Amino acid sequence: MTATHITTLPALRQLFGPARERSLKKEIPALDAHAMQFIGLSPFVVLASSDAHGHMDASPRGGEPGFVKVLDAQTLLVPDAPGNNRLDTLENIIATGRLGLLFLVPGFDETLRVNGRAVLSTDPADLALCADPRRTPALAIRVSVESVYLHCGKSLMRSQLWDASRHTDRVQLPSMGEMMRDQIRAFKGEEIEAETQAQMLERYRQTL
Repeated sequence: MTATHITTLPALRQLFGPARERSLKKEIPALDAHAMQFIGLSPFVVLASSDAHGHMDASPRGGEPGFVKVLDAQTLLVPDAPGNNRLDTLENIIATGRLGLLFLVPGFDETLRVNGRAVLSTDPADLALCADPRRTPALAIRVSVESVYLHCGKSLMRSQLWDASRHTDRVQLPSMGEMMRDQIRAFKGEEIEAETQAQMLERYRQTL
């Protein structure tokens, strides 16, 4: 730590000042009609979790709009879907029982934040609610909502995330397989075969 590091709450508040009254009051303890509608429109959510030692993880999840199910004002179901089987989020939930969710809706600059307790459910009724034409998930994340609030749109406005004219051409980076090959070679001293972008997309399509 140096003199240029902020390490205390008073020092932090001296730099930024108090939060606006509206910002403090906007946090509510349950899903209202607006939050439920927002989740029903959302095809994308980021799940934030940590393990018992505080190591953090943020994992994106996607599906058709409303793929995260609202059971009532205090309960959400997030269906699991095929991934890489690292299970970082699921293991973290077992370790801490806590989860943060950030919902996005394409074209909306505002986001919705939901925090609460979470468990991994294999209840047939929960899985049936999360089923879609492609599959019934092996499990669902059942979230007990503790706090809910809308997040202002300034970050998405600054990034112009939804402006197609600002989207980056995929050729600006190698394929994910090629980047992983280089990273594993550099940090692990091991060689793996690199998927091309076309090979990776075809593999994705088979497990969407």
